Amino acid sequence: MKVLCVVLNYKTASMTLDAVRAARVALEGVSHRIDVVDNDSQDGSFEQLSAAAREAGWDDVRVVQSGHNGGFGAGNNVALRAALREAEPPEFLYILNSDAFPAPDAIKALVTFMEAHPRAGIAGSFIHGPEGDPHLTAFRFPSVASEALSGFRLGALQRLLPEREVPVHPMPSTTQRVEWLAGASMMFRRELLQEIGLFDETFFLYFEETDLCRRAMLAGWECWYVVESRVAHIGSVSTGMKNKARPMPRYWFDSRRHYFTKNHGAAYTWAANVVHAAGLASFKARARVQRKADTDPVHFLRDFVRYNFVERPPR
Repeated sequence: MKVLCVVLNYKTASMTLDAVRAARVALEGVSHRIDVVDNDSQDGSFEQLSAAAREAGWDDVRVVQSGHNGGFGAGNNVALRAALREAEPPEFLYILNSDAFPAPDAIKALVTFMEAHPRAGIAGSFIHGPEGDPHLTAFRFPSVASEALSGFRLGALQRLLPEREVPVHPMPSTTQRVEWLAGASMMFRRELLQEIGLFDETFFLYFEETDLCRRAMLAGWECWYVVESRVAHIGSVSTGMKNKARPMPRYWFDSRRHYFTKNHGAAYTWAANVVHAAGLASFKARARVQRKADTDPVHFLRDFVRYNFVERPPR
């Protein structure tokens, strides 16, 4: 088998089926299987997905249950782990969000690129909105400097440290190597996952792609943003993260802390937290005086301080 495509579902069965339909078209002519993992939706999704695949006669689609909702990485790992244990594991393993819809040539473009670049362990797509607007999906690794930039939000500081911002600005218009990619449409080489392992399941949601791409880099593999692979993405349908009237969920803060602590140690994490909190407090004070809009999720500064300095992380 050339490609295993994994689509993770959480309470979005109808949309997941649309993503599967798009993936099946994009995989025509390629030896493949599509594993749909229901991440313990408990809303009838598993039954709906299974019935739809059976009634449509999709013999290339397998619907499985995760057994529990351990988050994005854990859910994808259910299918990735099983595939790597097969007698003849797939050459490439591709994860696709349930709210992402590849163009007919999008998946083949990733396969073609990786076949031509043997040190490319990870390749991701050009992700765009329904109207074609590019999404921020190519990134640099977080650091103390990037925490200062995202906290203070000062033009002078951004001009001083343009290469330290986490999002790559502007988004690349040509295929190029990047540090990490968003997981809405991401392909892995089998040998990469066999060498470095799967997603760290300590992350419930967010930072798991960052961590995996960092592990790939440290092992000598490359991560590429492939603009020839185009995927439409609605974004945050399962999580509601686009709704700024809602607080940032606790798991985002926990994932951020785990990423910094795991990759840089406790002292570095403390410094990153102090810099970001000070910058954020400064920005919000300026915003009030200048009557600028505050685009952060509600209570973000309060929650940042609470979850990083006041409350101990959950065990």
